[in-house]
Amino acid sequence: MERIDKILSNCGIGTRKDVKQFIKYGLVKVDGKVISKSDMKIDPDQCEITVNDKVITYKEFVYLMLNKPDGYVSATEDNKFPTVVDLVPVEYAHFNVFPVGRLDVDTEGLLILTNDGKFAHNVTSPKKHIPKKYFVIPQNEVTQNDIEVFKKGMDLGDFVTMPANLEICNEGCLVTIYEGKFHQVKRMFEKIHNKVVFLKRIQIGNLKLDESLPLGEIKELTQGDIDKIWI
Repeated sequence: MERIDKILSNCGIGTRKDVKQFIKYGLVKVDGKVISKSDMKIDPDQCEITVNDKVITYKEFVYLMLNKPDGYVSATEDNKFPTVVDLVPVEYAHFNVFPVGRLDVDTEGLLILTNDGKFAHNVTSPKKHIPKKYFVIPQNEVTQNDIEVFKKGMDLGDFVTMPANLEICNEGCLVTIYEGKFHQVKRMFEKIHNKVVFLKRIQIGNLKLDESLPLGEIKELTQGDIDKIWI
């Protein structure tokens, strides 16, 4: 049970002060009945709420897929670069989303944004062993020995990686890791005396980047999409 003014402000209808005015002028109904108190508590999942006769769909959490472009930092604010939050459409602004994990400023691809802290923790926790797959264009050709090195795991100094999968493909290679430490993929290639020229995350768990989603664009994930993350 939550206060009606909180529910409506969380839905982006307006500030709590705005909502109080809507209620004062009889514009808010719950199950067809005009309400008069802004502190009235209801279950938004069980009640129909309308404002000016428009049905309001309540969502506590939102999950967004971003096809992150180069040049944006995975943060909610930054003094040097524009942030991925700057790309969030205005209709989602009231959710105050944040990026789940991070992609380097020059890395493209799949990034999830949400306001669900528990979900974000589970996705980024190394204990969950959720695979993250990247498309990589390396400076030099990848060898069979490199594949074996990735498969065994490697000591990067501050930590030893879990066994990773390195596959050669026509345009470059695919790398699947299970942690997602700072600059991890780039550091792994440096360890085999190679360099990442281009990096793009294409998959988290079984959730794949929607290739029809243009760079810098966002789409809301369904529950079915979210379930794919956990494999």
